[in-house]
Amino acid sequence: CKSGVGTALVTLDGGIMVAALLAVNAVGDVVDDTGRILAGTRQPPDGARFAGALAMLPALARMTPGGAANTVIGVVATNAALSKEEANKVAQMAHDGLARAVRPAHTLMDGDTIFALATGSAGRANASAIGAFAAEVTAQAIRRAVRAATPLAGLPVGASVGE
Repeated sequence: CKSGVGTALVTLDGGIMVAALLAVNAVGDVVDDTGRILAGTRQPPDGARFAGALAMLPALARMTPGGAANTVIGVVATNAALSKEEANKVAQMAHDGLARAVRPAHTLMDGDTIFALATGSAGRANASAIGAFAAEVTAQAIRRAVRAATPLAGLPVGASVGE
């Protein structure tokens, strides 16, 4: 499926904001909160139904994959003040959101990367709380990316074909 770019934002107590901007072209399926596939590998020959990437993996267990040709890449940002170590932890925690929304995530065929930045304009904040919501907005942004995608060159989007 063709994917795209998605964003999400949450405002916490004291005006602290956590936002995500993700470009999505994952090998795995993008799923909603219930595990329903929103976008992913389709069943041949007509691609009318989702195949389910996890269901296909057992048959591919002995296949040697090529290099990373797909990815989910993006940034999570906050207006809180974070140290370099705290920003690194927030980026790590944001990957939890990627794993919630993409199954499987972090394959050798993906270049999944999330950066974090903090402007500091809202003052000091709890990095663990920022990271927890970084994961939430990451998952939301990934799902929005596939929901907002438009077809291109015959590539279907999300649930546009037979779903």
